[in-house]
Amino acid sequence: MNEPVVKIQNMAMQFKITTQKVDHLKEYFIKFLKRDLNYREFYALKDISFQIYKGERVGIIGHNGAGKSTLLKLISGVMKPTSGSIDVKGSIAPLLELGAGFDSELSGLDNIFLNGAILGKSKEFLTEHFDSIVEYAELGDFINVPIKNYSSGMKARLGFSIATCLNPDILIIDEILGVGDQRFRKKSSQTMGELIESGKTILLVSHSLQQIEKLCSRVIWIDKGMLKMDGDTQDVCQAYKEFMNHRS
Repeated sequence: MNEPVVKIQNMAMQFKITTQKVDHLKEYFIKFLKRDLNYREFYALKDISFQIYKGERVGIIGHNGAGKSTLLKLISGVMKPTSGSIDVKGSIAPLLELGAGFDSELSGLDNIFLNGAILGKSKEFLTEHFDSIVEYAELGDFINVPIKNYSSGMKARLGFSIATCLNPDILIIDEILGVGDQRFRKKSSQTMGELIESGKTILLVSHSLQQIEKLCSRVIWIDKGMLKMDGDTQDVCQAYKEFMNHRS
């Protein structure tokens, strides 16, 4: 069997949440310096272990707050786990949330180079692919306008265009295909199909089980920060539907 491109062993992510309300930053620092802040420990993820192999299309499902987005951020290297290990082989292009990696004060043009640099691409590479990124995003003269003036759909188009044009080994997507107008959703779905055909490894979080069932060959179900089920798409999605029906 091939070596895994993502290997996660006994991983946990813990956050400390203040138990008292602090209204102002100044008040927070005063309490912090006086050691007058009380915390409770919260595990967003706990004892997670799985492997992903080259060319797999893995969907990640679970209700809101289950830990899905945290998992993607850990795999992307945006955060480091509290314990356990993550080993990733190959280049990653994460589409984690709208505007992630963008500077709202800079133009779309400047953000192409900023976001591309964050994803490890050189200025020469980005210059070479600049025209195709702009053309795909369909922003026209808005490419010279600050990102803060973009609609959510415009941000989605630019982020998706940058990530897919970088030709990553692993593409990580968090709900991005559900954003934007119908034309963009159709276009991005077609691009996803092309990436799948080319053998890219894809991790997709989506609340649309229909989208998961269409695009993914395997599904990981996260519940309350723990891995509840990992297996064939239809089996896991059916179990999840039955679980959610019993909850409602």
